[in-house]
Amino acid sequence: MSEKVRIGIIGTGGIAEARHIPSLRQLGDKVEIVGVMDIDRQRAEDSAQRSGIPGVYSSVEELLESGRPQIVHICTPPSTHVALAEQVLRAGVWVLVEKPPCLTLAEYDRIEAAARAGGAQFSVVFQHRFGSGGVHAAQLLASGELGRPLVAVCNTLWYRAPSYYDLPWRGRWQTEGGGPTMGHGIHQMDLLLALLGDWKEVTALAGRLDRDIETEDVTMASVVFENGTMASIVNSILSPREESYIRIDTTDATVELSHTYGYENSNWSYTAAPHVTDAARVAAWSQPAGDERSSHALQFRAVVDAYLAGEVPPVTGQAGRQALELIAGIYQSAFTGRVVRRGELAPGSPYYDSMNAGRFGWGEGLAEPRAGLEEAAVA
Repeated sequence: MSEKVRIGIIGTGGIAEARHIPSLRQLGDKVEIVGVMDIDRQRAEDSAQRSGIPGVYSSVEELLESGRPQIVHICTPPSTHVALAEQVLRAGVWVLVEKPPCLTLAEYDRIEAAARAGGAQFSVVFQHRFGSGGVHAAQLLASGELGRPLVAVCNTLWYRAPSYYDLPWRGRWQTEGGGPTMGHGIHQMDLLLALLGDWKEVTALAGRLDRDIETEDVTMASVVFENGTMASIVNSILSPREESYIRIDTTDATVELSHTYGYENSNWSYTAAPHVTDAARVAAWSQPAGDERSSHALQFRAVVDAYLAGEVPPVTGQAGRQALELIAGIYQSAFTGRVVRRGELAPGSPYYDSMNAGRFGWGEGLAEPRAGLEEAAVA
């Protein structure tokens, strides 16, 4: 049996307990979780005891020196990601970080610089790229089998009660980086980017309609992609009937995905255009090579396989940065009232360094809604 890849986990809160540890267990003999680290020592000890993890550490240095992990999963609040990732990567250890990878494009570039300096790899958790239905749809679109993409819709319509924001880091620019655009819609937008490629320009609105938070609770955006596709995007945490929805209309078909927090093949559907009459061709659209639900485990397996093969893992570099760029563009457009082009989001732009240009209130040029609630703020 080949040697197991040694995994360390930083942060033992909900996402580590619900997703990372169980998903790593699904990889069987490929991996060994050698230790967990948390600033709350008791929480780390409790997590390790529940999961049978041998090492419990109170600092990153201790985890790296004593646990000797080869890949570290970062499962802490977003504002802590950049410093933790830099420290681990500069030690020459691979990093897999939960979404959002960090709070700004500047931070993302810092993480990439640390990866280069340490000769290590950095990957972002975007598990919706890995379900068999999504892989199949991406292949159909890339090959031209569905024709040329023309129109797209990408909605993340979720519901988060006011109590969701009782955690002090949620709903704040400095600690979460944004509202549902950053913390919730990022998954569907990343999948849309994986299907359609890079975006070109965006026009957006942001509102704080109901939740008493610092960030937005809804955004709406119109996006033009480099391939000419025009898309509408809605991100909301005000929607009682929850749905995650993607639709792409091409010259030959409509492809749709409807789910909530994860999809199977059955969540995808294909509708042929009236002029497409080849029944065998249409039937093949709905026949992925396998039936694997989008999941953390699929991405973790791909990262471990890349480590063992000495290859670059998936969702690194520009692929890991794409969604963060689009989010920055949405915020800049909403807060300035103008079209934003992707090339603008570079060093020197205030939105490169902060999702709301460093104004840790509502945003540039926008009236403060009364008591943080009633008004939708638009430029």
